[in-house]
Amino acid sequence: MLYLYLFLSLTVISSASLIGIISLRWSTDKMARINFWLISIAAGSLIGDSFFHLLPEATEGRTGLTPWLYLTGGMLGFFVLEKIIHWRHCHIPTSSQHPHPLGTMNLVGDFLHNFLDGLVLANAFLVNPILGLTAAVAIFIHEIPQEISDFGILLHAGYSRIKAIKLNFLSSLSAFMGALVAIVLSQDWQPTNLLAFTAGNFIYIAAADLFPEMQKETTWQKSSRQLIGLLIGLTIMLLMKIFLD
Repeated sequence: MLYLYLFLSLTVISSASLIGIISLRWSTDKMARINFWLISIAAGSLIGDSFFHLLPEATEGRTGLTPWLYLTGGMLGFFVLEKIIHWRHCHIPTSSQHPHPLGTMNLVGDFLHNFLDGLVLANAFLVNPILGLTAAVAIFIHEIPQEISDFGILLHAGYSRIKAIKLNFLSSLSAFMGALVAIVLSQDWQPTNLLAFTAGNFIYIAAADLFPEMQKETTWQKSSRQLIGLLIGLTIMLLMKIFLD
């Protein structure tokens, strides 16, 4: 049953990669309005899952620096991953005959990102099904704006909408590979350490990627809505902590 829940969670999360299909019908303005809310809610969810669920479980009954070293490693790991993703730039104009390398690098980065999502999600389920569920919710909420962004990058890189949707979906399937690796290696590592590593990933994504995006909005009205979105994400995680633990 545990593996069934994990498989279903991965399937739902991977389905976020098909968000580009919706864009075929929705206007750019409508997608931007939805993305505005989702980024704020995702940031709150990732922060809430880290501090309400993952870190308490990773540090419960433990002393010493080990969980905090894994937390730091999770943050630094994503910093390095982002540097690798953005290392190359191309100055040839984009076209259908010459898709911009940014598109290729984005797909590679998305593949690695989804692989890690599957790895940490499977680990969370193996430690505690409730932890797996909260991590799945946080990852899914984050994946929607992430996939919208990835889809936009692929279009900018010169891919057609149909090809961008297909490639985005294929890269999302690496989450299943990551989950399989976690299951195979589950006997050889301390699962709670990877929970701290996951928390580091989530905190980095929120602080380094989502918060700066939110800071671009400076008007009182939009900033207020962002705060509401953050509180919604935090509340979702807090309610799950209260009623599911």
